[in-house]
Amino acid sequence: MSPVRLLRVGEVGVVEIDHPPVNATSQAVRQGLLDAIRQAQVEPEIAALVIAGAGRTFTAGGDITEFGQLPRHPHLPDVLAEIEASPKPVVVAWHGTALGGGCEIGLAAHRRIIGSGGKIGLPEVKLGLVPGAGGTQRLPRLIGPVAALQLIASGRLVSAQEALDLGLVDAIATGDLRAEAVALARSLIGTALSRVSQLTTPAPESAAWATLAETVTRGARGRIAPLRAIALVETSVALPFQAGQPIERQAFLDLMASDQSRALRHLFQAERETGKRPELSGVAHRAVGRIGVVGAGTMGAGIAVACLNAGYEVVLLEVGEAALAAGTTRLDGLYQRALRSGRIDEVTRQGRLARLSPTTEFATLTDCDLVIEAVFEDMEVKLALLAKLGAMLPAQTLIATNTSYLDIEAMADALPAPERFLGLHFFSPAHVMKLLEIVCGRRTSPEALATALSIGKRLGKIAVVSRVCDGFIGNRILAKFRAQCEFMLEEGALPAEIDAAMESFGMAMGPFAVQDLAGLDIAWARRKRLAATRAAGGRAGERDVTLIDRLCEQGRFGQKAGRGWYLYQDGKRAADPEVEAMVRAHAAASGRDQKRFTRAEIQDRVVAAMVNEGAKILAEGIAARASDIDLVLVNGYGFPNWRGGPMHHAERVGLPAILAVAQASAARDGHGFEVAPLLAERAGQGSGWAP
Repeated sequence: MSPVRLLRVGEVGVVEIDHPPVNATSQAVRQGLLDAIRQAQVEPEIAALVIAGAGRTFTAGGDITEFGQLPRHPHLPDVLAEIEASPKPVVVAWHGTALGGGCEIGLAAHRRIIGSGGKIGLPEVKLGLVPGAGGTQRLPRLIGPVAALQLIASGRLVSAQEALDLGLVDAIATGDLRAEAVALARSLIGTALSRVSQLTTPAPESAAWATLAETVTRGARGRIAPLRAIALVETSVALPFQAGQPIERQAFLDLMASDQSRALRHLFQAERETGKRPELSGVAHRAVGRIGVVGAGTMGAGIAVACLNAGYEVVLLEVGEAALAAGTTRLDGLYQRALRSGRIDEVTRQGRLARLSPTTEFATLTDCDLVIEAVFEDMEVKLALLAKLGAMLPAQTLIATNTSYLDIEAMADALPAPERFLGLHFFSPAHVMKLLEIVCGRRTSPEALATALSIGKRLGKIAVVSRVCDGFIGNRILAKFRAQCEFMLEEGALPAEIDAAMESFGMAMGPFAVQDLAGLDIAWARRKRLAATRAAGGRAGERDVTLIDRLCEQGRFGQKAGRGWYLYQDGKRAADPEVEAMVRAHAAASGRDQKRFTRAEIQDRVVAAMVNEGAKILAEGIAARASDIDLVLVNGYGFPNWRGGPMHHAERVGLPAILAVAQASAARDGHGFEVAPLLAERAGQGSGWAP
């Protein structure tokens, strides 16, 4: 059966897309639309048409399984051309989401109506693409080039009200969307029809356009698609639709074949795979309605806000009234910031805060379904807290730690019923960052893991499961590539040179700037914690750069102290001559050969360190799949998403090339670097990460 059917409501034909789960514009849907439109043209009793979607959404865009394949007839631009050319009025009824091709279908219609909860967007840029069925040519004609570029280059979704304000829709349904769309279509019978492609794109005000184009270019940071979007919207101003659409289509096909789009599509698929765990087959998650958060510092407040935003009731506990007051002030400040930016309104803020219960009484936690400890990153402090929680909470209450590095197996030892314990490693700011590492201990039950994944989904996080090791997936890799950066300081590089190289690679910030942002004292505390471990493990000769110790001993803790690897004044970062002199002196004293590094040499060493450690993590079963490692590094550590993550990037450039850099690092660094056997094996086989 066709996923598109033609229904009759009096003299109006309703073309209904019914292709679960999201009505993607697959080849079958495109053919069904074309057949239905043509059938309606030859049926004299049909005088107008409505295109609508069955189920929970109009259409969420293209069929991802067709991406990267040869285009299959009928092509969406051809289907839309027939819709727009229809002599009978065509109204599109948008509900749920109308994304990508779903939005473009509406742009080809003669009128558009949307349900009050509907959202519209052209998010192709997030997959390294541009709209390919006339979106960059019709949208500027309908709402103007500036507003159109803002939507196309960002890929953001607009609400029904914003769509109406922009002129993207003609009406918002106040009752039954389908019935109101039929009435609108009926009212157009016998009238002159407005075809968007025949409109002229108004010339933008030059200053506004230049400012926007500069903003988009600066924000692209290595991505191609936003830059192509600028050129295509300019094309809509300069050329008629018939000349501009083929240019758009070729740009779409070119980008579809690009490495960047492949990388972004890889991450898109990885997000959908990461929660699929064989050990959870047939395992149901628990219902969770009330979450306790112990600790109202920066992380605790952010975690509480993330949970409140997701609709949970939250108990926020601190040990004293002063600390609790400071924590609730901190939490309310996050909501005030969201209020000022327009992300929420006052009613929403009040509603979320109504579900918050601040307290200093541990007994209040006993009716929580999950308790998350978010206290200071100190094992003794955490063990004492967990022992207290374990003694007072019912055995079925799930308990989680927000530790970044510490051994959760040792923590589980402090608990009765350790099968209900796991790690929930949030990233700061916890209410904003998309990544959540779920750390599964050897005793963590499948039910607890399934519940954590369900919570992660409800929080809107990309939840990646990690087994237990020092630093889990992300921080373990971070430690290794930071070490390579510090090794290069001993060999002639300066912090600003390394940061500039990695930012030109596409990292959001260079590694030394990131350390300053996070606080050098955090890394310093970990170094002191691991010092005894290194000595006990017979690794006393391991290559170790002590510069960060010297910085911290001088109170250079990063941005919060106004100085770290860099100087900070009025929020601006500047190279510190004292630090550069310290680095030069340390390098000279190390006895290592000095050289000037090219950006490519810096990038190769850093990326090889990431990939090499990723290969070890994969071989040890810490991560289930290479794509999970990519998700962690992209969403938690600033690796450029258009490169697909370090493991995907390594496959693209070739594992032998990565192996060669890793082998050079191993020869140079001694105990500081060991080549992963899995990397050597897969490079020798000429294969990727999949077995």
